[in-house]
Amino acid sequence: MILGRSERGMPPVEPVTLKILVAGGFGVGKTTLVGAVSEIRPLRTEESLTEAGRPVDDISGVEGKNTTTVAMDFGRITLREDLVLYLFGTPGQERFWFMWDELSEGALGAVVLADTRRLEDCFAAVDYFERRGIPFVVGVNCFEGAARYPADAVRQAIDLDDDVPVLLTDARDRESVKEVLIGVVQHAMEYAADRRQALTT
Repeated sequence: MILGRSERGMPPVEPVTLKILVAGGFGVGKTTLVGAVSEIRPLRTEESLTEAGRPVDDISGVEGKNTTTVAMDFGRITLREDLVLYLFGTPGQERFWFMWDELSEGALGAVVLADTRRLEDCFAAVDYFERRGIPFVVGVNCFEGAARYPADAVRQAIDLDDDVPVLLTDARDRESVKEVLIGVVQHAMEYAADRRQALTT
């Protein structure tokens, strides 16, 4: 058994806290992902879908969905004793995209969740992070009944650069989501190292 610092009589390490965004289209599973992995009760800002919003809210493919995130979801997960991730789920509907700039401030990286049945819904998030130079991974949420495609096929369909990781995941499963978050941290570290090297050469 590996003991933590406090159990070995050493002072606890002040953890490094990192901010990760979870973005993607409406109904792709962002709220579910944050809730599956958060060690605290997630903060959610969900409201019921209404008839008034029907003309502007495209619910094709997610007809059973009756709530939507209007500001953000927030959760926290400790990956190691010295590493804590704060998760911010962005609203998926276009009329709430104005919040993305504020939420992305200071973010280490992002997860763009994708649904292969509505792959075009993730294009806006991919474009957003590419334009702002924020490293991201694409997490393909494997919904029941949806066709499964290899990561390379998804990469080609979204027209992603070769260095952007594409990971298959289940937004309901804690361990699966943890693998995606670890992938974001690793990719962001490699991205930062590459940029430093480019500046010194």
